[in-house]
Amino acid sequence: MTVTRPTLFLTVGLPGTGKTTEARRIEVEEGALRLTKDEWVKALYGHANPPSATDVIEGRLIDIGLRALQLGVNVVIDFGLWSRDERSALRYAAGDLGAAVELRYLSLPPAEQRRRLDRRHAEEPHTTWRMSDAELAEWAAAISVPTPGELDGSEPVDGPPPGYATWDAWRAQRWPPSVG
Repeated sequence: MTVTRPTLFLTVGLPGTGKTTEARRIEVEEGALRLTKDEWVKALYGHANPPSATDVIEGRLIDIGLRALQLGVNVVIDFGLWSRDERSALRYAAGDLGAAVELRYLSLPPAEQRRRLDRRHAEEPHTTWRMSDAELAEWAAAISVPTPGELDGSEPVDGPPPGYATWDAWRAQRWPPSVG
């Protein structure tokens, strides 16, 4: 019997770039558990998108994903993961479980991103929130685009940021266990 190690797929990108479409494809092609944050936030909060709840939901989904990896199940995390620290923490956690990691970075020119977001809001308003051009520009300036080494897995995982002894400690702060 051949045992294969599970894979954690991370979708990285700004809103409207195709992360959920890619996550759905991975779900089918790789038999992966798809964990899409926006679906959970929408189900729980409707039109609201509270940042404190979003962080907690992301953390809960990550915990579920890591447990699934322990059980040998492929997982796709479907949220932006804009910071290198977020990606490094998840790469480290998956590696600690013996899982492989694949990053999928999706990007689009701003005009196409806007067109897709407008179409999604018109056709499926229950799946998204309105986003202004100013927000999109702010977010585009905030994202840390993955390096080629992150994308192909050749770059080692960074150590945790100053002030954190471990990536687990950083993850607990970034993705708190409860709203509070």
